[in-house]
Amino acid sequence: MKGLTTFQRIGLWQAIFVIFFAVTTAIGQDPGGWSQNTSPLPAPTGFVNDYAGVIDIATKQQLESKLKQFKETTSPSVEIAVVTVRTTGERAIFDFSLAVARGWKIGSKQDDNPSALLLIAVDDRKYFTQISKDLEDELPDGIAGSLQRQYLVPEFRKGNYGKGISDTIDAYIETIRNKGNAPAAKPSATPSSSSGAGGASIFSLFCCLLIVIVIIAFIISTRGKGGPSKGDRSRWGGGGFGGGGSGGGGDSSALPWIIGGILSGGSGGSSSSSSSDWGSSSSGGDWGGFGGGGDFGGGGSGGDW
Repeated sequence: MKGLTTFQRIGLWQAIFVIFFAVTTAIGQDPGGWSQNTSPLPAPTGFVNDYAGVIDIATKQQLESKLKQFKETTSPSVEIAVVTVRTTGERAIFDFSLAVARGWKIGSKQDDNPSALLLIAVDDRKYFTQISKDLEDELPDGIAGSLQRQYLVPEFRKGNYGKGISDTIDAYIETIRNKGNAPAAKPSATPSSSSGAGGASIFSLFCCLLIVIVIIAFIISTRGKGGPSKGDRSRWGGGGFGGGGSGGGGDSSALPWIIGGILSGGSGGSSSSSSSDWGSSSSGGDWGGFGGGGDFGGGGSGGDW
């Protein structure tokens, strides 16, 4: 700076100050930097994350159950998430939703990992559905946009956010299932199993009744001969089937117990099975996070209302 005049030195220092101020301001506005692969939101707590607080509890629970069941009954497994925020700030909703979808790693780790994220910015009055690469065939951008305009926008304009989201998710699920990529669980297995169990029960009951008839015939024939011999009474404890009394009275008193024991034995298998089924049934586990995919390439559709 020896060859510079005082005025030039002052101008140079001013230029350096302006540059320094611009850099520090930019860093201050985005201190952690912005990554399209890092979610700007906290870790998810379920399929539905209502940060804006616009979905009523009943609708949120229904959505959670619906999306969980959809994931469990699709092949390959399809994960769909719903997020509401008040605003995306200075970020475009496309960039914001893409960062959430990738950062939360929605979808499976498998090669075929279809997934989607519906994100709504309530105060911005904007929405966007991010669609993963493996779901674009079943839920193309154009169809997703059409479904949003048909189901989401009209309800949002009325302030019915829960209904708009629920109806849109229902439309997404139906569209994906109809494409055949994600077939519903076949309900025919349950009736056939039930029918088989019913047939087995009828057969067991028939066998029990047949045994009862044989026993009754045996008792009648024995009584017709004057009752059991002394040796027979010894083998049965000294008093016939009943263990007490004289003559044929013991036989008739024991008969209900014999019949009851046979019938309960015939039905014991199904009773045990029923108890086992109730004991082994589960009510679902806690939220375990998304599958670890996040394979989103920017496909999707959005708009405002």
